[in-house]
Amino acid sequence: MNFDTVSVTLDQHIATVRLNRPEKANAMNLAMWHDIRKAFTWVDETAEARVAIIEGEGKHFTSGIDLQMMMGLLPSIKNDCDGRTRENLRRLILDLQDTLTSIDRCRKPVLAAIHGACVGGGMDLISCTDMRYCSADAYFSIKEIDIGMTADVGTLQRLPKLLGNQGIVRELAYTGRKVDATEAREIGLVNKVYDSREALQAGVRELAANIASKSPLSIRGTKEMLNYSRDHSVADGLNYIATWNAAMLMSNDLTAAMMAGMSKQTPEFKD
Repeated sequence: MNFDTVSVTLDQHIATVRLNRPEKANAMNLAMWHDIRKAFTWVDETAEARVAIIEGEGKHFTSGIDLQMMMGLLPSIKNDCDGRTRENLRRLILDLQDTLTSIDRCRKPVLAAIHGACVGGGMDLISCTDMRYCSADAYFSIKEIDIGMTADVGTLQRLPKLLGNQGIVRELAYTGRKVDATEAREIGLVNKVYDSREALQAGVRELAANIASKSPLSIRGTKEMLNYSRDHSVADGLNYIATWNAAMLMSNDLTAAMMAGMSKQTPEFKD
């Protein structure tokens, strides 16, 4: 897949989406926002892609939203009616939210491999992923507060559920302070810290390969259930999985996995 601001590769069922504006510290301009959505729509729709990794090219994962994009927004939404200008701004914000939500609604697990800076819009982005891993040089910041705005693309909505600690989330949101890799692991923002970027990429790819070896239908169902249960009651979640498995359980994957288990072979699954 060819995009202006991200690169997408597919190898052994693992899609790698790489933010690709290294000369700008992968600052998220408008083209990148659109490319991210297109890339994860492609991952979602491509059967051969069973799992995805998102990472950054160059020195940093991402420095967040491109400030030149921010300064150029007004002409694109301006109307001689103030109400319509504000409606246009609301629609723009909703569209940017949907861009990152494309990661969350992608049926395949998405693993973030983070090095260097992950600030501002980068926090919104990684909060949409299934799991997050980083190298020892990584740092994180909810930077919007330092440019006089309230984060509006998902961080404040998703991080409290990811970290399970309102006090920590509020401290980071109110202060914009940096969180280093060690603290990120301690508060549950990332699953694991690797010594180097090379070790990070190798470790995350190994984990992605493990996921890719499982039943694709079951992996997609597991993500669907986890996302649904995150946003609903336990009773709702139990009811949904009963309905889901009534439809999906009796699959070729179930037979293949059971037969492979009895013969101590590695199962083969259809994409």
